[in-house]
This record gives sequence, structure tokens and C-alpha cells, in this order.
Amino acid sequence: MIDEFRRRGLLADATEHAAEALAAGQVTGYIGFDPTASSLHVGSLVPIMGLVHLQRAGHCPIALVGGGTGLIGDPSGKAEERALLDRARAEENAEGIRKQLASFLDFDCRTNPARMANNLDWLDGLGFVDFLRDIGKHFSVNAMLRKESVRRRLDDEESGISFTEFSYQLLQSYDFWELNRRYGCTLQMGGSDQWGNITAGIDLVRRLGGPRCHGIVFPLLTASGGVKFGKTEAGTVWLDPQRTSPYRFYQFWLNTGDADVVRYLKLFTLLDGADMEDLAHAVAERPHMREAQRRLAAEVTRVVHGAGGLERAERASRVLFGGSLDGLGACDIEEIFADVPSTGLARSRLEGDGVELAVLMADASMAPSRSEARRLIRGGGVYLNGARVVDRGAAVGRGDLIEDRFVVVRVGKRRYFVVEVA
Repeated sequence: MIDEFRRRGLLADATEHAAEALAAGQVTGYIGFDPTASSLHVGSLVPIMGLVHLQRAGHCPIALVGGGTGLIGDPSGKAEERALLDRARAEENAEGIRKQLASFLDFDCRTNPARMANNLDWLDGLGFVDFLRDIGKHFSVNAMLRKESVRRRLDDEESGISFTEFSYQLLQSYDFWELNRRYGCTLQMGGSDQWGNITAGIDLVRRLGGPRCHGIVFPLLTASGGVKFGKTEAGTVWLDPQRTSPYRFYQFWLNTGDADVVRYLKLFTLLDGADMEDLAHAVAERPHMREAQRRLAAEVTRVVHGAGGLERAERASRVLFGGSLDGLGACDIEEIFADVPSTGLARSRLEGDGVELAVLMADASMAPSRSEARRLIRGGGVYLNGARVVDRGAAVGRGDLIEDRFVVVRVGKRRYFVVEVA
């Protein structure tokens, strides 16, 4: 499995005997997911794929939702303290994350089923005095102060670091001990910024008399231009379709640059062998065809949003290249055409025979004048809701509205306009 991680660019570092342990027999390993939001985002896909490969190699993955540590917040990689969650929100977020992880992991496998756990189950009833006496005594403050994420915050005289976040390392280490005690877990994985927390957990299990444990960390991902992966002008790309629609999710992957697409195919899909070679060749020889980007977008969208979500996303993408609008609803129209010119139209203008399309085009600046609009219609260059208009005197009525809200006008091959009826 270590070789597979290395080949796919998933390996940043591993503890000394991790490869030997994974080769020797079935291992139970975990990754923690912080429930600071109701959804995971595309940046979470690197650790998720780590668990996927762990299970595919015959090992037992545990997805640990930090319902307890989420109330504290991990300072790793953060320049300032997180806003604290209340208990109800943390539990609600944890439930959303559980559902998303079920798209990737097999929880019904007979030989090595995946497991979900929530550290609130053991942290909730933990006594403070008992914790300090039994766990805190095994941690050196000197060593904790040397941790990079802590040291960086200590250098900031203005914000510093609170004792709450400083203690996070103890809680994450205690998670490793509890998962070892309950499920025989001997491996923790995570981003490379988690190396200090992971090795602290390994040391705690050893000090408490447990077996030798191991750690693997993944690289922190950035796009080739240095931009943080998963960040766009519109913000974070979420796995929740209510926060990022399947169409926008698909477009995120479709817009991957040629310099990144082969690397992303290795990281975020299970494609291998001849498929990867063919796609890498396509990028080198036919980059304008964007074959690798389309395959990447299809593979990831299918897993996250299902076959139905992928079909809708692909259909929406075809619309922008002159495809039919059949089957699209008002929500789809809002998403697909969010960035094209739009105008409002009073509903009263659609009564009776409706409003002449040429007049509407001129009023909404789709054409410089009514006569020019009629000329464009006569030449066959105007489309109403995806259908070419052949009558230069054509009118737009209520029957033309998509879900009684929108009309989409296309002029030429690529110029779209959306009319929303108020």
C-alpha cells in the first residue's frame, strides 16, 4: 500500500516500520475529520482517498468524526483561533459528514468493513482531573512548544494561542489510544500538518502499554500556480450539493489545468494502468480536447453525486455549447447561467400575445436595435430556450417560461442572455 501511495503522489512521510506492518497482515487505521462545517470539501478528498486505498488493500478503515475535538478546534495550519462550535452544531455537522463518507467506503464488506466513530463518545464523559493525572503526565510541555503550529502562533504577540487549542494535541493523542483499545487500531493517517499530532499519539499508546503504532501523512495539496486547492473565486467547493451544485462541482474539475490534471487523476480516482497512460498521452498530444479533464470530472462527480448528479452536470455543460435545455429546471438555469447577462421582465408584458422577441432583445441590449434583432432572427442566429427561432415576428409568452420564471435567449454560438420574469 505504501508503494501505491507513493506511485499516486499520496505519500509525504511515514513512520519507520509502517510499510512492514502493512505488509505483514491486516491493519486497522483511521483518519479524523473535523466537523467545523456541515459538509466536507474537495480538500478532504485526499484523506478520504487514503482510506479508500487502505480498504482496497485489505485493511480496515475507521473514519473518525471529531464531534468532541470539533468543540475545541485544531490549531494546525491556522493563523488564528477558530470560532468555537456549540454541541448541537458539532453533532449536526458530524451527521452530515457521516453520510458523505458512505459514498466512498464499504461499510458492509465481510472481510474488512469500514467503520464510523465519533470521539464525542469517549470525550464527553471524560473527567478533567482524571485526564490530567492519567494522560497529561505523559506529555512534555517543552515538546509541545516545539510543535510548528504552536510555535508559529506563539510568535504572534497579538493573537497567540489559547490553552484550549494548545491542549488539542492531548485530545487527538487520546483518540488514538481509545481507538486502539476499542478496535485494535494501530495506524493513523492525515495531512502532513498532522505529523506532530500523529507521532504524539503513537508515543502515548506506547507509554500506556499499547502495541507499536504507525503513522502516514499525505502532502498538502496546491495547484501548480500556487493557489490553495479547492478554493475558487466563488469560494470553497463543497461535497454537499446544497452548498455546491453538481454542475459547479463538475465544472471545478473540468477547469483543471493541463499541468495538474494527470496528478489529480492519480490522487482522486482509481484509474490505473492503460487508462492513465492514454489520458497522459492525450494531455501531451491533444490538450485542446481536454479528454483528461472530462474523465476526471466524470469520475469524481459520479462518486460524490451519483450517476444522476453526473448526468445532470454533463447535460448542463452541454447546454453551454448549444445543447438542448429540455429537462432543466429553474434551479439548473440559475446555476448554469449565473455568470451570463440577465434582465428582468414584468409578467404583465407576457399576457395576451406576449412580447415580440425582437423588442425584448433590443430592450435587454441583446441587439443594438429592433431591426438588428429581426435581422439576426431572420438569419437563423437566435435561439429561444435552445430552439432556433424561424419567425422574425416571434413573440415570447407565458408558455415559453421555464418553471414559470425564466427564458433563455442565445444569439449566435455562445452569447447567452437570461430573462427572469418578476
